[in-house]
Amino acid sequence: MEDQDNIIAFGSFENSMEASLAKAKLDAYGIPCFLTEENLASLYPIQNPRFSVRLHIFQKDEAQVREVLTETVVLAEEDLTRCPRCQSTRVEYGYSKKLSWRLASILLSLFLVLFPPKKTGHCLDCDYEF
Repeated sequence: MEDQDNIIAFGSFENSMEASLAKAKLDAYGIPCFLTEENLASLYPIQNPRFSVRLHIFQKDEAQVREVLTETVVLAEEDLTRCPRCQSTRVEYGYSKKLSWRLASILLSLFLVLFPPKKTGHCLDCDYEF
């Protein structure tokens, strides 16, 4: 019984947003948990493993937490985004790769902060942007 009440560090996250999403999901399932080192990770946002946000749970909940955090949502076939060129469903959204050479300029970077570019779809199979 004593081991069941132990609090363990289940995992760590690179930033507080990812950790907060995991905590919110566990809260929705009624699994008690808490985060530590959120402020340090926010102060030092550069990928430093010393300052990662840690998720703590009760040891008795470990199997349930692992199941909840690794579950995936399967979308219906009609809900998937398809590439207009090859009809592939392996699509990611992000900023256009055609603008990458311009981002080196400080002036343009400032402009992009004020007026961010529109996100585009990118097919991972045929490399088409739409």
